[in-house]
Amino acid sequence: MPEHASTLQLVGAAVLTAAGLAWAVVVVRLLRRSRADATAEARAAAVLAAFPHQPQSGPAHEVVELTPAEQDAFAGLIRRLNHR
Repeated sequence: MPEHASTLQLVGAAVLTAAGLAWAVVVVRLLRRSRADATAEARAAAVLAAFPHQPQSGPAHEVVELTPAEQDAFAGLIRRLNHR
């Protein structure tokens, strides 16, 4: 401890140093958060702009009727797969 400085001066310097470090940490975190938000929004806008507009509904369902022979073959296949 320096002999020419009083205890109050040393405590004040320590408090100011701690406050400065806390301020620096808060500012860095805020800047990183805002930069991350900005890059995420820009990235999302850039990626989505490259794709054409997607419809909200899917394609119409297609139905194919199987013959009785095809239904029997399919049932046999399912039975073979269940036994494995």
